[in-house]
Amino acid sequence: MQNDKHYYIGIMSGTSLDGIDVVITDYQPPNMTLLASQCYPIPDDLKTELLQICTNQTVTLSQLGEVDHRLGILYADCVLSLLKQVNLTSDQIRAIGCHGQTIYHAPNGCYPFTLQIGDANIIAVRTGITTIADFRRKDMALGGQGAPLVPAFHQAMFASSDHNRVILNLGGIANISVLFPQQPIIGYDTGPANVLLDSWINYHHHLNYDHDATWAKQGQSHPALLAQLLDEPYFKQPYPKSTGRELFNLQWLQNKLQTVTMAPEDIQATLIDLTVHSIVEQLQHLTPNNTLSCELLVCGGGAKNPLIMSTLIAQLPDWHVATTDCYGIDVDYVEAMAFAWLAHQRLYGLPANLPSVTGANHPASLGAIYPAISDKEQYNDQ
Repeated sequence: MQNDKHYYIGIMSGTSLDGIDVVITDYQPPNMTLLASQCYPIPDDLKTELLQICTNQTVTLSQLGEVDHRLGILYADCVLSLLKQVNLTSDQIRAIGCHGQTIYHAPNGCYPFTLQIGDANIIAVRTGITTIADFRRKDMALGGQGAPLVPAFHQAMFASSDHNRVILNLGGIANISVLFPQQPIIGYDTGPANVLLDSWINYHHHLNYDHDATWAKQGQSHPALLAQLLDEPYFKQPYPKSTGRELFNLQWLQNKLQTVTMAPEDIQATLIDLTVHSIVEQLQHLTPNNTLSCELLVCGGGAKNPLIMSTLIAQLPDWHVATTDCYGIDVDYVEAMAFAWLAHQRLYGLPANLPSVTGANHPASLGAIYPAISDKEQYNDQ
């Protein structure tokens, strides 16, 4: 094992299923530099199948196995493509951290579990790079939610003794990391972000997302509908907590709309307010240090939604609201970089979860290691 390697790859495909984010980073603690990044599309037929599995919550064993295999190939091909693009070779990479595609996340109940697919054996073999995957289940085995895992990375990259800082990730689901000086780090999913917005516009206009919130801007938010959407027990549930497409999906929204008659664009505008209100309401319950300024740093695809951003700014007059771009980390690739960081933590046996965030019994190094078989490694059964 060469210990001088400090290039790590992170792979993230999230709840939105809007693509596969791949990054190559140079991580020499405590500094991480983004060397290359790319978002790769998910083939339409595979995306459709994944959405059906997540939405219907049923799958045959053969279908599950085949999709797991296909995703492993796709992840590996994306890595190889990015390496070729920047003229790097596999032996220059220390490890890959792959989140995998979540198809079901159930942290509560008698037998909590979470399921991410995308065969890491295939990634390791096809790329020739040691791959770390299955990050969430160790935390759950320790009594935690298994999510969110990015607050530990946010702490490493963004914590400041001079500011009350919150990192807001607006992916399919919105989650916050609260980095207040001299306070335990907390973080949790506040509720839906892009998952409902994308599902609603796709249902009506067959578009993957509402570019620049153009459609939502044509509508008007309805307070009565907003109150009805907020009457979901999850929003009142105390942290630690996490959620996903298992709860917040098109069927959930349509159930809420059964007695509602209004223009679809008004519903889209109301969904913007649902996202913002559920975030702002949580921020208002925090107890920041009154002598320090409050900063909200936004990342994820929702950071590019001008209506979400302007509404956040309007509803948080005492906060400085900006994107992580302003602090040197591209909004599109924060989560992928987090999984490159998690890979490093696993290889060196360093803690990667925050019990104050997930509710786990104690810190742990997360993830399973899938070594790449090099030409120098021969296995002989004789």
